[in-house]
Amino acid sequence: MDHPSQNSRIARGARSYKQGHRAEWLCTVLLRLKGYKIVATRYKTRQGEIDIVATRGSSLVFVEVKSRPTLLAAHEAISQQQQVRLSRAAALFHAHYRGYSFHTLRFDLMLVLPWHWPIHIQNAFACQASR
Repeated sequence: MDHPSQNSRIARGARSYKQGHRAEWLCTVLLRLKGYKIVATRYKTRQGEIDIVATRGSSLVFVEVKSRPTLLAAHEAISQQQQVRLSRAAALFHAHYRGYSFHTLRFDLMLVLPWHWPIHIQNAFACQASR
């Protein structure tokens, strides 16, 4: 028999997962409205998952989406370790898809708050794959 706290933990996890999907979908809509072409969503590599891969002009943009109740919590949610993991995953994507070899790589952050349009921070951090 499942323990009640285990059930509530599972339910919270399911809600967070759905909330994450909704936040990523909302971010893809906003990026399209801003003229980006969505290349991939939830792109998985052995280094980790990239929430959104998009292009605009000659930029190949790797977007991390963070959905939190406050702006501060959303901004603080991407750790140095996550930045390194995202950078390594982006390097794998870039190496695998040669068609983007002449694109400039960029790492953006999109912060999703309740009842607000996502906040798009371009060049949120530099590539940290070599660290």
